[in-house]
Amino acid sequence: MSGGEVAGILVAVFWAILVSFLAVALVRVAQTLKATTKLVTEVTERAVPLLGDASEAVRAAQTQLDRVDAIATDVQEVTSNASALSTTVASTFGGPLVKVAAFGYGVRRALGRKATAPEPAAAPRTTVIAGRPAPAGRRGKRQKD
Repeated sequence: MSGGEVAGILVAVFWAILVSFLAVALVRVAQTLKATTKLVTEVTERAVPLLGDASEAVRAAQTQLDRVDAIATDVQEVTSNASALSTTVASTFGGPLVKVAAFGYGVRRALGRKATAPEPAAAPRTTVIAGRPAPAGRRGKRQKD
């Protein structure tokens, strides 16, 4: 065997080893592609129903939002009606009710004074000026109603 033949055999052996490694690598790549394809298929099969459910949930939420919007509009209308009614009642009955309350207060106060003992002789009236202290005789005395 000559040197050329030995070199040819070595090159052939290295080529065989290289082809074997490449074949193993290609087999592994093919297995990975099959697993990836299977995974993508499963994800697609599960994603389609999930997307359908999500779409249904969005539609239901939109329906509820429409209902809430209608309710809010009705509440706003009721609020404006109640405000108008309150204003009408206040303008119609407010003045007379205040007068009746003031009259009742006056009657109660007058009846309360008659029921109590008569007051001692009236003290001379003094004029009180804003910003000045009250006379000594009037400090601390208050009438109870």
